[in-house]
Amino acid sequence: MRVTEGGVEFQVPDARDGASEGRGDGVFYNPTQELNRDVTVAVLRAYRDREPRADSYLDATTASGVRALRAANEGWDVTAADTDPDAVALARENAAAAGLAADVTVTERNANALMHESVFDVVDLDPFGTPIPFADAAFVGARDLVCVTATDTAPLCGAHFESGVRSYGAIPRNTEYHPEMGLRVLLSAMVRTAARYDIAARPVCSHVSRHYARTYLELDGRATRADECIDELGYVHHCEDCLARDAEWGLITHPPAECPACGSNRVVTAGPLWLGAIRDREFVAAVRDAVDDDMGEADRARRLLETVETELDEPTHYDQHRLCKQWGRSANAMDEFLGDLRAAGHDASRAHYGGTTFKTDADVEAIRVATAD
Repeated sequence: MRVTEGGVEFQVPDARDGASEGRGDGVFYNPTQELNRDVTVAVLRAYRDREPRADSYLDATTASGVRALRAANEGWDVTAADTDPDAVALARENAAAAGLAADVTVTERNANALMHESVFDVVDLDPFGTPIPFADAAFVGARDLVCVTATDTAPLCGAHFESGVRSYGAIPRNTEYHPEMGLRVLLSAMVRTAARYDIAARPVCSHVSRHYARTYLELDGRATRADECIDELGYVHHCEDCLARDAEWGLITHPPAECPACGSNRVVTAGPLWLGAIRDREFVAAVRDAVDDDMGEADRARRLLETVETELDEPTHYDQHRLCKQWGRSANAMDEFLGDLRAAGHDASRAHYGGTTFKTDADVEAIRVATAD
């Protein structure tokens, strides 16, 4: 079946042939990831302005080749790798049909081996499931930017606890802010992996959308910069009874025996997590400006990026409905709710993780008092 995305037409397997939104017997293609790919194209446009010499791009697990074709259509020198011969054949056909065969080198190679042999300005990891098997090689084989998608959200957010611990070397907790928990577990794992090679990997754009986490990490080869990133790791202590939480910076944690807010002993600790900013505000603004109306998810991409740009840098978000349920009262309009927080002297912003999510520097009790009728 023929599909068009961002002005590029390509062929993908029909879902009846085994390809779908999950892993199938055929070549993998996920139409619900169009937002992801639209934002990727906008990031590539904005990053070229940020680093004009950046030219080469690796799509490490190319499948049908759609991500590689869209990068090539933006003028990048693209290499597309896959170990599936059917995927390689389809990606080559799509590149030729799109008139991009000269701009896309499709190779039947293990991406890890390829990244150890060659260096690319931008490496894009968009595998099915966890990106961890590709992370070490990506930071060895990338010069400027590593783009990472993780679709294994249950391990990341703590719903599949043991799997999350094994894969990411961190303790994830399944809290009401589980999308952000997953993103910060992923960022922590990427930052720690890069630091092993004396590389700083700092997120310049990140988001969680439709059961996946996506981040873009800018690299710096100075060990001192890697140390600075390690310094932005830490832990979150979360009370399962009153929903209070506290962030503790550093790799050594001192979990409290009881909640300082309500005295409960049901306090769980998550980490090490990335506690720093998930994006560079100026860069995200440039990414938003790079979205154009030819993109199928342009409106959603702009709304998403605007929220990502403006949300506070607090390491966890709150859910208004969850808090109001906890307090036994009805939820009012979000703008009014946030306005009450600001009127009480607190910083507050919407968060991109959901329509009722927000960030504030107020603690749970201060939020309750500030937003009371």
